[in-house]
Amino acid sequence: MIQSIFLGLTALMFFAFGAWSLLDPAGMTRQLHVTIGGPSGIFEMRGIYGGVSLGAAILCLLGALNPRFAFPALCFVTAYMGGYALGRLGSLIAGDSAVNSSWIFAGYEVLMFVLALILLLRHK
Repeated sequence: MIQSIFLGLTALMFFAFGAWSLLDPAGMTRQLHVTIGGPSGIFEMRGIYGGVSLGAAILCLLGALNPRFAFPALCFVTAYMGGYALGRLGSLIAGDSAVNSSWIFAGYEVLMFVLALILLLRHK
């Protein structure tokens, strides 16, 4: 039950972020103090943050609604959020700086990683 709620809320988060990124990638990045450059910048933002997030939302929703998909969805969230957390750690080691909203995202990613990992380890 808890994993279904977690995956359902995660699906909502991925859907909201994916839709925002697909519909208004420049506005999304502006809010996060990120500058898009190059002739393919918007194209890549829609694909990477929009499309991938919407795909993730579908997988998490499937995991929330169908127990057969719960394990793959939890594996995905663990790997995805863990990858973000690992990348942020690499940034810290490299001496990069970030605005407050980036630190909020980093904290959220670590929290999601830990929760998904706990649910994954408890999965039957």
